[in-house]
Amino acid sequence: MPSLDKDREGISRSIQEYVPGKQVTLAHVIANPKHDVYVKLGLESDRDDAIGILTITPSEAAIISADVGTKAADVQIGFLDRFSGSLVITGKISDVNSSVREIINFLRNTLGFDVPDHITHS
Repeated sequence: MPSLDKDREGISRSIQEYVPGKQVTLAHVIANPKHDVYVKLGLESDRDDAIGILTITPSEAAIISADVGTKAADVQIGFLDRFSGSLVITGKISDVNSSVREIINFLRNTLGFDVPDHITHS
């Protein structure tokens, strides 16, 4: 939310504040991606056949999501960024689906996050 402040010389300065809500902005499972996708993302692909991608704000919630997701199913963390809120998990399709579903349910039902209507993992 922008606000205007005047300094000692009377010059107005705009200050932009960003306060993110509790929300999941993206949750997607890529089933059977081509090997190139794994390579470009820097992921190991020996036994994996799916990639789950989530973006979450506040970004620290990605850490909680990684914990919930890895406890819900046999998935591996491919990437976790506590600054951007990005989480990438890999594993078998059924495990990645279960993990993403459990993350969404936990964030929505336990922590009260907003989840877009098109994310139907309930």
